[in-house]
Amino acid sequence: MEIAVELTTYPGLDDRITILRAGDEVDAVFVRTLRYNVLVDTLATPSLCRQALALISDRMGDRPLLVVNSHMDWDHFWGNVALRRDVPIIAHSVALERLRDPSSLKILSEKKHEPRFGEVEIVAPTITFSGETMTLQGGDLTLELIHTPGHTPDHIAVWIPEIRICLAVDAVEFPIPEVWSKDPADLQALCKSLKRIRDLQAQHVVLAHGQSASPAIIDANLRYFSALRDRVAGLSEHESAVAALTEGSRLPLQDFVGMPRDMPSETLAFYERCHRSNLLAALEARNAGVAFI
Repeated sequence: MEIAVELTTYPGLDDRITILRAGDEVDAVFVRTLRYNVLVDTLATPSLCRQALALISDRMGDRPLLVVNSHMDWDHFWGNVALRRDVPIIAHSVALERLRDPSSLKILSEKKHEPRFGEVEIVAPTITFSGETMTLQGGDLTLELIHTPGHTPDHIAVWIPEIRICLAVDAVEFPIPEVWSKDPADLQALCKSLKRIRDLQAQHVVLAHGQSASPAIIDANLRYFSALRDRVAGLSEHESAVAALTEGSRLPLQDFVGMPRDMPSETLAFYERCHRSNLLAALEARNAGVAFI
């Protein structure tokens, strides 16, 4: 059954920022500036994107629309196909490398059996930037697109300095973010991105998952990775091998973060898999003598 999109916000959030919530799946964000409108992510399906565009139509005025794809995870950009062909879609240049990888189409083919993904087509970004940042000058608001890899190689967050809001997307997550791979370099990158977002000293840090805008989640994520580092460092060689091979880890997620009691079992299982990915990366870092935080 298709998810319904709703408009929402957070206490104290500037009224030029609107959250577009697709159930418990993901949040996109609409930003209204003097010069243009910006939609950060297009949700998981064309239908969801069309719902979102309809909901914000009365806020668009006569300003042109720009779209930012934060990264090429399916729940954030498969709605691109619902956009008009003349709408610019901005992403980091690494996003195009991800789309050229066969795994991109493989994920789509696997999900096509679900009716809601039937009309999805992969629509690539049309404008990309390389390096650390790209800046959009909106007149009253500046949107700094910041390359924040680690969760994925192409991930970008959006910093709006005039109102001290960071759209962190998946670089910060409640209860934990997930690293891209078990390569220690990805774990280093994720922790570096968390610190970079923390150092912005934002008043609001808007997440795509977790339905929160609390800056405190950044420190909670960093404490999680610090605790993971310390626990892994204390393992013997045998314990390290067992932890790597045991699917039901002897270092369970609940040992590191307090999980909400009302969290649905499917969501809990998802974050346990995320923790498993982070654990494997931490073990690789320990074995390679690489400090990641």
